[in-house]
Amino acid sequence: MMAESFEKMGIQPKILRGIYAYGFETPSAIQKKAILPFLTKKDIIAQAQSGTGKTATFSISVLETMMRCMDGKDSECTLALILSPTRELAQQTYAIIGEIGKYTTLRFSLLVGGQMRKDNIYDLQNEKPHCIIGTPGRVNDMIRDGYLSLLNTRCIVMDEADELLSNTFEGQIRYIVEHIGESTQIGLYSATMPQDKLEIANKFMQDPIHILVKAEELTLEGISQFYIYMDREDWKYETLQDLYAAVQIYQLMIYCNSKKRVEILTRRLVDAGLTCSCIHGELSSQERVDTMRKFRTGENRILITTDLLARGIDVQQVSLVINYDIPFDMENYIHRIGRSGRFGRKGVSLNFVAGQRDAAQMKKIENYYHTQINEFPSDVESAFKNIS
Repeated sequence: MMAESFEKMGIQPKILRGIYAYGFETPSAIQKKAILPFLTKKDIIAQAQSGTGKTATFSISVLETMMRCMDGKDSECTLALILSPTRELAQQTYAIIGEIGKYTTLRFSLLVGGQMRKDNIYDLQNEKPHCIIGTPGRVNDMIRDGYLSLLNTRCIVMDEADELLSNTFEGQIRYIVEHIGESTQIGLYSATMPQDKLEIANKFMQDPIHILVKAEELTLEGISQFYIYMDREDWKYETLQDLYAAVQIYQLMIYCNSKKRVEILTRRLVDAGLTCSCIHGELSSQERVDTMRKFRTGENRILITTDLLARGIDVQQVSLVINYDIPFDMENYIHRIGRSGRFGRKGVSLNFVAGQRDAAQMKKIENYYHTQINEFPSDVESAFKNIS
């Protein structure tokens, strides 16, 4: 069940207008494969590589589903819920679906931690949103306190579903699923979907349609993958400085494995006179919003982060991602490097490999994804020559 154009999907004109205004001309592979199955009202598990338009895929699907329910009493109900694991991803989704749906009369609300509860309650009681985009904790709060009912909700989407089905969120997700109607459609979307997460999903989904990509097929076209080997951990900082001095990089994301590492590296780079900022889960909501704004606008050209921003975040100007620390989690590798090369653009990922332990983890990643990560060339500029 595929369609080669948005028109052939039977999408309503007001949504088509939003799709084209947003900048889409023809659907990506995941959009061709996953939108029509969603509109059959069946549960769906959709997996596709990062940067291929998954957010727009489920946004278009949800918008069309809601528009088909807008007659009579349903026009005052919460018709759709989209869940994300982080505030940043929820905010990004809220912006995207709002833009694509701006020519409709649909109403949207954002429910995430860090917002004032009274503002959320006011929105739910007075604005009566058709679609809620939120994080599991705040959505749980609103259900538990009686401000949000999902009994008439037509569909629930879980973005970065493997993360939402992890131990961190699983209890909250179960609570939400327990409060939906029997006919509510569930859609799961992610770049990676390990078998243990699929087993959890199958406990609350009804005969879902599977659109899955095998791990060995999750190569990120357009992203050149390299590594730099060094004998000592404390050589990483000097290597980073040398690299930044050697080549012109418009925007760069650097991943570390802990909050402490993020903060230490940020201080060192700021002290060296570079415009950079950091983001991690212990910053306040406003600090995180300000940091992302400065990075998106180019005010800060370097963003140092934990895996908080490994998933879904789209900053189009990012051409280089550095794994300052090799990720512990195999799945997070592909989420991290997917921040470059978004939607067909070229990008480079560079892994700092310090010592034999890092080298062994790098080899595991290569084997897991059936990919080859090459040594960074001595001619530095040649690694970036194809970036557009």
